Amino acid sequence: MPRCKGCDLYLHATQVVPGAGSSRAKLMLVGEQPGNEEDKQGAPFVGPAGDVLRRAMDELHIKPADVYVTNAVKHFKFVERGRRRLHETPRASEVNACRPWLAAEIDAVKPRVILCLGATAAKSLLGPKFSLLKERGHIHSSPLAERVLATIHPSAVLRNRDPEDHERLYHYLVDDLALAYATATGKR
Repeated sequence: MPRCKGCDLYLHATQVVPGAGSSRAKLMLVGEQPGNEEDKQGAPFVGPAGDVLRRAMDELHIKPADVYVTNAVKHFKFVERGRRRLHETPRASEVNACRPWLAAEIDAVKPRVILCLGATAAKSLLGPKFSLLKERGHIHSSPLAERVLATIHPSAVLRNRDPEDHERLYHYLVDDLALAYATATGKR
């Protein structure tokens, strides 16, 4: 089991959650950090946000074996509320502490395209001034990868209770995932 003590997040998380998927994937999906279920199970995107992501991938006929899924931060950052552990956004220093892991994953997989899921993941690859809602769905480059796109995190779909906004956000995710996959596979 991999270990990491690059920041204090390891003190409270259950375990490190490394990336998973094909080491020859043309598309890499990078989320923010593991959630509660991911922390318990030790795998990325196995909780409710993962369900939304799998639904979008199913709609686009993208097989899980065709992608590599990871997170910018490898430990779950949370605040306890009674028995619940609620997500807390990682600080820049925590994202930076995990950058060598992410860089090593990118170097090992060598994806043609990286799709960042959410603002934290996007800023980890595209810099702190990246604006997700203004720049989502466009191809950018990064010191770590030649082609990087960003979209909303699947958890944003889950959190939105307004039916119209929920649907709009889900379509952003699907549209950006379709573009990333088409670009990665040469179908665009």
